[in-house]
Amino acid sequence: MQESVERTLEQVARIGYREVEFAGYFGRPAREIRSLLDANGLTAPSAHSADMSAVRTRLPQVLEEAGIIGHRYVICASLPRMEPTADGFRRLAEEFNRAGAEAAKAGITFGFHNHAGELAPLGDTTGYDILLAECDPSLVTMQMDLFWTRRGGRDPLEFFAKHPGRFSSVHVKDMDASGAMVDVGAGQLPFARWFARSEQAGIRHYFVEHDSPQDPMASITASYRHLASLR
Repeated sequence: MQESVERTLEQVARIGYREVEFAGYFGRPAREIRSLLDANGLTAPSAHSADMSAVRTRLPQVLEEAGIIGHRYVICASLPRMEPTADGFRRLAEEFNRAGAEAAKAGITFGFHNHAGELAPLGDTTGYDILLAECDPSLVTMQMDLFWTRRGGRDPLEFFAKHPGRFSSVHVKDMDASGAMVDVGAGQLPFARWFARSEQAGIRHYFVEHDSPQDPMASITASYRHLASLR
């Protein structure tokens, strides 16, 4: 994307993907991004365009860009540096609810993407459990990262059963026996078993991800083929 947004989106569409999720627009204005998506038969229902700094300082601009591009979800992809305490996560939940109310006015759903850190114990609970309990389901959705949930020692099915309908999207990346991130299908995560509970979870979108692939296009091609074989 840094080299060429145009060529990247063309290749992604050629592989067979029909939906993408942005994490920044690489200096391109929102209307240009929308035109490139339309030209390649792609949609971008979601974006990682709202870290906590953006939520606190430029949420109206984030929501305006989202509306132009066609995002239905704006996801907070990372938390600020903070002392991990139960009260700290409760305060974050309050911020998320306020951001969710603001996003709802624009017809957009605000959400949160987890990593493993939110699953670390805080007494008899975790930060993630607090967010799920304290965030208003009508204002804040959850985007579960399946890899980081497992790295955090939890089973996605546990959350799907306890909080049905809360997880509108997932990040799909695989883990090998050593715990390393690998292309989807090259590891051991039971995607078919998890996806069998998609209706219970509320999952509508599945975004393939790899944090540091050697060859990005080869990686997303292999992942696409594996996921297509699960149909």
